[in-house]
Amino acid sequence: MPAPHYRNRIELLQGTLDLLILQTLRWEPQHGYGISQMIRVRSGERLQVDTGSLYPALHRLERQRFISHEWKNSENNQRTKVYSLTAAGRKQLVAEQSRWSELSAAIAGILAAPRTEGA
Repeated sequence: MPAPHYRNRIELLQGTLDLLILQTLRWEPQHGYGISQMIRVRSGERLQVDTGSLYPALHRLERQRFISHEWKNSENNQRTKVYSLTAAGRKQLVAEQSRWSELSAAIAGILAAPRTEGA
C-alpha cells in the first residue's frame, strides 16, 4: 500500500499546524494564547503561530471533534475558552505523528542522497 501523501501545500501546512496543536493539548488543556506560547517555547523560539492561523485551525479541529472546549475564568477573572484533546483527537495525533515521521524520512532521504550525474 503506498504511503499517504499531502495533496497540496495548504494541506501540508494545516496538517503540520494541526499536529502541533494536538501535541500541545496532549500535554494539558490550554487556551489559544497558551497553545501559541507553548509552541513558541517548545520550538526554541523558532516557530510562531499567529492568531490568523491558530484560531481557524482550532475551529477546524473542533468541527472534526478532535478537540473540545469549555469556558473557564482566568486568573484575572476573564472568561476564556480552554481547549482539550478528545479521544478521537488522541487517535488523530497518533496518525499525524506517523504521517510526519514518513514525511520527515522522505525529506531526509532526499537531503542525504548523493548528487547523481546529469541531475
